Amino acid sequence: MARTARKLSPTGYLHLIVRGIGRQVLFEDREDHVYYLSLLRRFSTETEVTVCAYCLMENHIHLLVHDPKGHTPLLTKKLGVCYARHYYRKYERVGHLFQDRYQSEVIEDDGYFLAVYRYILNNPEKAGICRASDYEWSSCCRDDDPEAIADASLLHDLIGDADDYAAFLCEKDDAEYMEFEPRRHDDSWASAIIRKRLKVSSGTALQTFEREERNAALRALKAEGISVRQLERLTGINRGVIQRA
Repeated sequence: MARTARKLSPTGYLHLIVRGIGRQVLFEDREDHVYYLSLLRRFSTETEVTVCAYCLMENHIHLLVHDPKGHTPLLTKKLGVCYARHYYRKYERVGHLFQDRYQSEVIEDDGYFLAVYRYILNNPEKAGICRASDYEWSSCCRDDDPEAIADASLLHDLIGDADDYAAFLCEKDDAEYMEFEPRRHDDSWASAIIRKRLKVSSGTALQTFEREERNAALRALKAEGISVRQLERLTGINRGVIQRA
């Protein structure tokens, strides 16, 4: 079946969401975040797609871009291919890393632009990680950095100077663009349990275990209080396989 054509933005502004396949964790450590941002800087320049805001979450990525020339597919392809190559080499992983198609939402007016901008930067707070302004892997509060990747000029044209920035972030979102599931423990806790219990550097190492050893490990991790969804994200193993184990 042919894919549905993407809706074109009359303004050139788009909200992009890139997800790990099966909610796979995309960023295991600081080096991974830094490397992805270096690719984002490089390829946004090469493709002439302006990044207005970004937020790298553990298993998905939000980008707010301005792309009047229609080069977003090229940008996401370059990012996906190069980052996946880095990930496969570093973690000795095979198979898909990203869901096969990024999501895109057309932004048609200033109000929607502001709502999406605020939503992207508030993702860490919504997920219970930390305040938006304290999160290292987003463009929040980095406008004064001469090496900043994101261009926040339109935002400041719309909301005013820096004194209004904090108030802007605290405003209630006009709409929800993504759901966050409640968890008894966060994924940092679960990752630590996996590394300690299995003596591995990453949950994805479980993919290399023999079947019986893998299933026994999954049962043990579930008994520790790690949810099926967390196991799916942190190991990259299909949910059905986990449930059968």
